[in-house]
Amino acid sequence: MNAIRSSGFTLSPNASLRDRNTLRVDARAAWLADIHDAAAIPDLLDQAVLRDAPTLLLGEGSNVLFTRDFDGAVVTMKTRGIETLDGGSDAVRIRVAAGEHWDGLVRWALAHGHAGLENLILIPGSVGAAPMQNIGAYGVEVREFIESVEAYDLRQRRHAVFRNADCEFGYRDSIFKRHPDRWLITAVTLRLPREWSPRIEYSGVQDELRRMGIEHPAPIHVADTVMALRTRKLPDPAVIGNAGSFFKNPLIPGAQAAALRAEHPQLPCWPAPNDTSKLSAAWLIEASGFKGLREGDAGISNRHALVLVNHGDATGEQLWALAQRVRAGVREQFGVELEPEPRVITA
Repeated sequence: MNAIRSSGFTLSPNASLRDRNTLRVDARAAWLADIHDAAAIPDLLDQAVLRDAPTLLLGEGSNVLFTRDFDGAVVTMKTRGIETLDGGSDAVRIRVAAGEHWDGLVRWALAHGHAGLENLILIPGSVGAAPMQNIGAYGVEVREFIESVEAYDLRQRRHAVFRNADCEFGYRDSIFKRHPDRWLITAVTLRLPREWSPRIEYSGVQDELRRMGIEHPAPIHVADTVMALRTRKLPDPAVIGNAGSFFKNPLIPGAQAAALRAEHPQLPCWPAPNDTSKLSAAWLIEASGFKGLREGDAGISNRHALVLVNHGDATGEQLWALAQRVRAGVREQFGVELEPEPRVITA
């Protein structure tokens, strides 16, 4: 069967997803839809081959693990555009199409004198995926800057606008993540304050600034610091397949955290809401002996214990089996359950 093309989308049959996920898993989709115009979404959904097909929404594939082929339609927004809106004297508002690259947006903002996103530089993925995952790094989460999210409801076949509170943001979580494949995000409007102060409280940031000899950092200095830290710690997906941090930092009851800290004083631990504590998943994995482990082409990075890597031709099943082994080892050693950060597509 041939591809179906229109001015607003391309629909390709039996498509490889190897170049559509940063773990480089060689899965396939029955159909792959690339949307270049959000107005074309209803026409795409009216295509006969998609009417009864399951749908999977995919950004740049930096937060997904395919353990199998997908017998349905994988849908990706490829729209482009960044527009500066009137935000008044206290902020600048920026509306961004979902298909824009997140790191490209951060660099665009810095180049145009807009601060706030610099801690989130070098995070892979699309702008549309950012609110779904509530991406965060070095003490900052994207929810802090999201004014609204525009999305298409695939169930009710209508466009909708979510204000910040409607998104129900949590730690690496949102209403969009809790209802996968219902809301196709088409654009995000950010609100960046004109009054800026650096966010450099996170471990390692101040030390890196001191090493760089910077006492009064500007936004570009914070961005450079974060880039230095990320490139030093995290493997580049362009060099070796990975999806960044594969496990969330676990939240556990405060009493349990105190008991673990009494037994393991070096365990990094931070206070969290509702009498809980956040632990370092990387420390737990490394202390369980998994850092640098390799089974065939599936492995755990020797640079950062949170990163699951594909050394070449690992299948999604092999990568997921290794991730499950890590979870079981940490559970047995510390009694803590690790939760994957990426979405795992299983049978």
